[in-house]
Amino acid sequence: MRRSASHRGPLTAVAALALLTAPSGARAQDTEAVYRTPPPELAQLVDAPSAPGVSLSPDRNTLLIMKRPGAPSIAEVSAPELRLAGLRINPRNNGPSRGRPYDGLSFQSLDGDERPVAGLPADARITTVRWAADGRHVAFAHQGDARVELWVAEVEGARAWRVTDSPLNDAYYGAAFSWLSNDELLARTIPVGRGAAPTEPMVPSGPVIQESTGEAAPNRTYQDLLQNPHDEAVFEHYATSQVMRIALDGTTVAMGEPALIRGVSASPDGRFALVQTTHRPYSYLVPASRFPNRMEVWDMSGNVVHEVADLPLQENVPTGFGSVPTGVRSVSWRADAPATLAWTEALDGGDAGVETDERDRVYALAAPFTGEPVTLATLPLRFGGVMWSEDGFAIVAENWFATRQMRFYEIDPDDPGEQRVVFDFSMEDRYSNPGFPVMTTSEWGTSVLRTADDGRSLFLTGQGASPEGNRPFLRKMDLATGETEELFRSEAPYYEIPYNLLDDDGTMLLTRRETNTEPPNFFVRDLDDGSATAVTSFPHPYPDLAGIQTETIQYERADGIPLSAKLYLPAGYDAERDGPLPAFVWAYPTEYKSADAAGQRSDSPHQFKSVSYWGAIPYVVRGYAVLDNASMPVVGEGEEEPNDSFREQLVANAQAAIDEGVRRGVVDPNRVAIGGHSYGAFMTANLLAHSDLFRAGISRSGAYNRTFTPFGFQREERTFWEAPEVYFGMSPFMHADKVDEPILLIHGEADNNSGTFPIQSIRFYNAIKGLGGTARLVMFPAESHGYAARESLLHMLWETDRWLDRYVKNAGERQKVISPQQ
Repeated sequence: MRRSASHRGPLTAVAALALLTAPSGARAQDTEAVYRTPPPELAQLVDAPSAPGVSLSPDRNTLLIMKRPGAPSIAEVSAPELRLAGLRINPRNNGPSRGRPYDGLSFQSLDGDERPVAGLPADARITTVRWAADGRHVAFAHQGDARVELWVAEVEGARAWRVTDSPLNDAYYGAAFSWLSNDELLARTIPVGRGAAPTEPMVPSGPVIQESTGEAAPNRTYQDLLQNPHDEAVFEHYATSQVMRIALDGTTVAMGEPALIRGVSASPDGRFALVQTTHRPYSYLVPASRFPNRMEVWDMSGNVVHEVADLPLQENVPTGFGSVPTGVRSVSWRADAPATLAWTEALDGGDAGVETDERDRVYALAAPFTGEPVTLATLPLRFGGVMWSEDGFAIVAENWFATRQMRFYEIDPDDPGEQRVVFDFSMEDRYSNPGFPVMTTSEWGTSVLRTADDGRSLFLTGQGASPEGNRPFLRKMDLATGETEELFRSEAPYYEIPYNLLDDDGTMLLTRRETNTEPPNFFVRDLDDGSATAVTSFPHPYPDLAGIQTETIQYERADGIPLSAKLYLPAGYDAERDGPLPAFVWAYPTEYKSADAAGQRSDSPHQFKSVSYWGAIPYVVRGYAVLDNASMPVVGEGEEEPNDSFREQLVANAQAAIDEGVRRGVVDPNRVAIGGHSYGAFMTANLLAHSDLFRAGISRSGAYNRTFTPFGFQREERTFWEAPEVYFGMSPFMHADKVDEPILLIHGEADNNSGTFPIQSIRFYNAIKGLGGTARLVMFPAESHGYAARESLLHMLWETDRWLDRYVKNAGERQKVISPQQ
């Protein structure tokens, strides 16, 4: 079991190492283990107000406005934390240890009348907000200091109250509660009399032993796994729950016995509950999501009326995207029926590498669960989900990663047989994406398809990608003919997203609208008369920066693939008068199987000019030209895989971005930095190793040695032993002797993202240092893959600003540095 950084002394091991290895003259100023603050123009971005969350009630009459607090302090982020079986648990309240809760709620009618909710807990930390089906109440969890509490807020009176004294168990997967009816909830609670958590033995009872007996068990790298029997005991302590029915008046009814309840969901009619329970044996190789899982149907007294399946430990799932466990999976209730289970089973042994015409089969079984399952659909690709309609049909989705194909079928779940193709398209082809069906809430509170014309038509929404940029749309489609009618399309100068339908025929919409200079707000749009009435008026988060110039630029790679980036220029800057600027490029590579798809736009020139504290954008206020979200496609068509030419394509993409900035007269090609987060950090290190386009790099939370992830990474399906040359060639660690530009490595000490272990940055830094290169390693205590604490964010900005100032803005003439190893 790993505990958070707060359990160590005030100076972390990494910080101590940095102090010991720093040049003596720089030690006090540059590597002192204290948090730094950047210049005010950068610091203000961390403290800028965040846009609130917004949710429309099921009856479409009320908006719930959920207010967000500022960034948490390092004291909050570094609070005690247990890292067990892929979970991160707050041991003080038995809830999740990380997250960004809301701290205030208000109800707002669509005519603009906003009413703050009274009676909220002091220092509210609100998570898991759920509407009741009738739209009269919302339930939410309050993450208190010592317990997680279940609260409810009433729309009519705009008041909130705690529903029960029984604390929620919010430590395991999924939501800790759900609505059973409009007046009752189903919840996982901490068992009465549970007692104290197990204490770690002072003396080990013996070695920890694992054994392989010849059966292949390939798995990607996971963080926070169980490590010993004590971890197992602590995991059981915090994950064990008592299922309870809780009425709005506080009445409670216990269901069944306490167990490791992984999930519980009520049937639409409220007569049964689908309960998933984890049990031994556990694993030190995979997270709890792959532990043995018993799925049962209970009645509302907690009696088992049907066992759906008892799935074994899933350590042996084949590698490759599209591979799945065998047996029952994706089990849920039919949303349009009182009490019918639906699930999927693989027909190919779960192995994506098997050649077959039939991959998956979808089944259903209605209460009282005594008959034989009915086959609803047999799929040639991998099951991707099902959307139910109250008009006698369902839409089943399937997909296949290797070809990027997606297909939707219409089926009749009550008289299965024909599977009629509704859509068949490439997941990569944004321009041809038909959109996604609009859903609504049934009287049971389930999510069902929104239909029109007595069930003959669907509504579709999508980004509306085009060569001019994204133009979100609402369409109505005749299911029988496939013909579509466009009801709404975003028009310049707005970027406007259909958020929800406010009537049954699609003439009244709630939209989320923004412009290049106006932040997103919600509007009621009448499609009959074309009017748009503002509902919210969220203010500009940083009005002092409104003068920053932005433009979506388009250019081509040397091989003709179209590329794009968002160009940010300082307020008042004039290229002819001021000349080219030092530049900062920020990007993230994406793999494609089609060059045509790789060149498609994925942005809108009319989106709000966001200047967040993340990425490269903040440094426009420090006098840089910023090319944000610069296209980094990596294409492998036909039999070729994208990663076979990963490095070469990265360099071609970067060269094209710089060339376009130079052509426009805004980028000084001798003063350009490259940066990225996660896979973007990996990209950054590769570009420094294999090109001389940049003066410096900023790599945050990256992985640099792919032999640490031997069973695949990102979208690479091949293992290290199948393609060792790819793993070696793509690993910057293997080419650290070629990194002859300064690189700033930043990483969270508690990174739990698969593959980006903190040791990745430590080892890469050590390699560069040992080879005589220029690098700086910053390890943030208690931070995960993304950084959360205000102190960490400010320090991140300070480090980046200094690095850019030293090695880019004020860089002298470029000189090729030859390492002694070259």
